[in-house]
Amino acid sequence: MKARAFSYFRADTIDQALDAHARAGDDARFIAGGQSLVPALSLRLQAPRLLIDITHIAELRGVCREGDTLRIGALTRHCEMLTEPLIAAFAPLLRAAAPFVAHPAIRNRGTFGGSVALADPASEFPAMTLALDAEIEIAGPSGSRRLKADDFFIDLFETALQPGELITAVHVPLFRSNQRFAFDELARRRGDYALVGCGMLATQTGDRIDDIRISFFSVGNTPTRVKGAETALTGFSLDAARIAAAQAALDNDLAPPESDEVPPMMRLHLARVLLGRLLGRLGEGA
Repeated sequence: MKARAFSYFRADTIDQALDAHARAGDDARFIAGGQSLVPALSLRLQAPRLLIDITHIAELRGVCREGDTLRIGALTRHCEMLTEPLIAAFAPLLRAAAPFVAHPAIRNRGTFGGSVALADPASEFPAMTLALDAEIEIAGPSGSRRLKADDFFIDLFETALQPGELITAVHVPLFRSNQRFAFDELARRRGDYALVGCGMLATQTGDRIDDIRISFFSVGNTPTRVKGAETALTGFSLDAARIAAAQAALDNDLAPPESDEVPPMMRLHLARVLLGRLLGRLGEGA
């Protein structure tokens, strides 16, 4: 199939992009990397009257420190997550997740902000914003606002973005010396959507976990924090019994949907296996 005919506008500033969207209303879409939108256009799953190209907006680019956070511009490409020194130093969980995102051709075009905005529940980066306690910076007709990642993902491909709004950046608390992280996913082939994936960030005093955030993807309609498992681990040292308690807590934390590809109980079993594997790495000083 081919996309329906549409008009094209290249915005050079955020205000231009927002103004163009306001004039077109619901018949407009922002486009950056286009790795999800272009296939949707070709299949006519989306058929906007206007595409607003935001790839030339300088305000959406760049990675920099701002106080105690790392500001990652929405147009930061997936491949830059692998090469940017500030991300490696201050958001290493994102660096660890980046090689698992699709394939090099897609990583060269896809953008971090686009991935978060799409909110694909099988994608790595939206889930990692939860694990990192990130804040999403949003611009819209009513001005700018920042929203916790915990409040951003609502349902399947549904977020707290309002019509005409776009993500301008993601703010991640700086990684500290008393923190540890781990990431992995299980997939049939590298580059395929994961059967189940997980990332975690723990703050520790010696062997004791003072705080931990664990986020799964490919286990539901949204990226999912497993708060029961987090509670089972907080305040304790990692040992076999504590890891088993966290794994058992997943029965209440996760409710994988029915799927022709993987039965829910199998996906839950894989989540337990993956959680045990990653907590073992934390215990070894990951």
